[in-house]
Amino acid sequence: MPHLVAIDYRSDDAPERFCQSLRETGFGVLSNHPLDRSLIARIYDHWLVFFTEGIAGECPDDFVMQIETQDGFFSREIAESAKGESEQDIKEYFHFYPWGRCQGSLRDELQSYFDLASALASELLDWIERYTPEDISSGYTEPLSSMIVDSRETLLRVLHYPPLTGGEPKDAVWAAAHEDINLITVLPSSNVSGLQVQAVDGSWLDVPDGDDKLVVNIGDMLQEASGGYYPSTTHRVVNPTSESNESRMSLPLFLHPRPDVRLSDRYTAESYLEERLRELGVK
Repeated sequence: MPHLVAIDYRSDDAPERFCQSLRETGFGVLSNHPLDRSLIARIYDHWLVFFTEGIAGECPDDFVMQIETQDGFFSREIAESAKGESEQDIKEYFHFYPWGRCQGSLRDELQSYFDLASALASELLDWIERYTPEDISSGYTEPLSSMIVDSRETLLRVLHYPPLTGGEPKDAVWAAAHEDINLITVLPSSNVSGLQVQAVDGSWLDVPDGDDKLVVNIGDMLQEASGGYYPSTTHRVVNPTSESNESRMSLPLFLHPRPDVRLSDRYTAESYLEERLRELGVK
């Protein structure tokens, strides 16, 4: 697997190079992206307070995760485990949907970011389709960017990976090796490094970071829809060293098709999602 190299979003050859990186690695890293970095920083700051100053623990019942809707606050006790892992990840998070529940003072920033990142994701899906060979793209049941239009499943997750205390289970990590379920994931740089992607030889590569970087990765649904042409690559978030043991914030946007979209002869988006949520133990 080639090393991941950041691609300038504004360059003329960005779409082609970006799609080549996705094809080879399942990941693409863009620099000079158009998302509002000051908005991202404010979201990180405000939600760090939510998670670290006791507000999350006092979260009203109205905002605690509900199995039926999968929105709201997921404490560390109910956080997901990676498929095949016995230990829960060391993390807590809040699931934001435009139709879902969120504290009023925090909703406006999340909605603004959701709208901006969703628009960019639509553009990136157009890039992906443009550089997909015709014999592959002919299998798409509709244009990739139209699959996400009016989808109520697209999810913005505000993630907090807490500093380690030393009392964690032996094999517990911030985020165990896993693949994403959705079409693509759009992820601005975290305030702390740690994201790694697995190479074909089994080694782990650090994903480039920095506040001008945007990471995009292929999810299982696009791998299914493309017949494996675009790989959904295993990735993880490694625990911090003792020298850098601080809270890590992350803001992935998981782009999901509408439930009725047919990914392949085997699956609709709805049937695929239901199967994976059961495997993760959150459904």
